[in-house]
Amino acid sequence: MTTIQVNERGSLTLPKSLRKALGIARGGVVMVELSREGLVLKPAVSFPIELYRNERVDEFDKADRELGRYLKSKRKRR
Repeated sequence: MTTIQVNERGSLTLPKSLRKALGIARGGVVMVELSREGLVLKPAVSFPIELYRNERVDEFDKADRELGRYLKSKRKRR
């Protein structure tokens, strides 16, 4: 068992041996779950999310239409 001290900001640092055992790299994300026994830490994966404005969605729609026309023209040539 490892003891970790919580600092004044409420942060704690996982020792390198634990990070290595869990496969947690620098900047990695950890899920924390409260159980009857205490806290459970699990490595997690996060993905960036991009929010699109209507203008950007219109660009995607235009590209989809152009691709559709291109693919349709290729089918006609066969």
